[in-house]
Amino acid sequence: MTDSERREQADAVREFLGTRRARITPQQAGLPVFGAKRRVTGLRREEVALLAGVSIDYYIRLERGNLSGASDSVLDSLSHALQLDDAERAHLYDLARAATASGRRPSAAYGRVRPVVLRTLDAMTDLPAYIRNGRFDILAANSLGRALYAPVYDSPLFAQRGPVNTARFLFLDPGSADFWPEWEKAANDSVAFLRTETGRSPRDRSLTDLIGELSTKSDEFARRWARHDVKFQCSGVKQLRHPLLGNLALPYEALELLADPGLRITVYAPEPDSPERQSLDLLAGWTGSIAHER
Repeated sequence: MTDSERREQADAVREFLGTRRARITPQQAGLPVFGAKRRVTGLRREEVALLAGVSIDYYIRLERGNLSGASDSVLDSLSHALQLDDAERAHLYDLARAATASGRRPSAAYGRVRPVVLRTLDAMTDLPAYIRNGRFDILAANSLGRALYAPVYDSPLFAQRGPVNTARFLFLDPGSADFWPEWEKAANDSVAFLRTETGRSPRDRSLTDLIGELSTKSDEFARRWARHDVKFQCSGVKQLRHPLLGNLALPYEALELLADPGLRITVYAPEPDSPERQSLDLLAGWTGSIAHER
């Protein structure tokens, strides 16, 4: 790890722990409050150390960015003291792992999709699906997935460059607010997912470049990035506004490809006979992706 990477890593730890500490009041932590008005809204460092069962000097060292050598028991105690959720706890472990030379994850297959995966994707003719990496590059999509995400594929952002990237579209294309009617939620989630990915892949230069580009060109991104929020992406309902179909509420599953670290397939699967199912059937008919008659 270079000196620059060490500084960046220490900054990430310091800011993550600092923002988590600042959001918890003594009352929420079950601590008594005495004396004059506090100068901080959240917990003091000594209070976090008390809750985690470590010395104040050791906690200060941790919050300054030195997680190297921190044991699982210390990280668990710190997670409990800061009331971290599952995604935040995993992110803390990722930061600690990155602090050691032996903590490198297997290299991610960010730009390669195996032929068998492509054949599987193309065989899903009645469900929109696409494959992306941790940087939100869409590496492959079936016909229905590409038709559903037509506004993203058609964005001028990608006329001279590739691949299509939904985070770049979200923050740099004004038309993204039309495609994502719940733009604020989409923006918050995307930044949290990218922050999570930086913990998993701290030495991914393309990821760092993307974050630098978005931070420079989008105040909305930069403001959210400073929060250090993290989140898992597994399943949910995504609100989209398609130019031909109108508003859609599409249940989705995001499945990791275990044989291809860093890649996941997202599949939209609406209920049978729902308005969304009917809309997708109509879209499939327009794109010629379904041959059978309903």
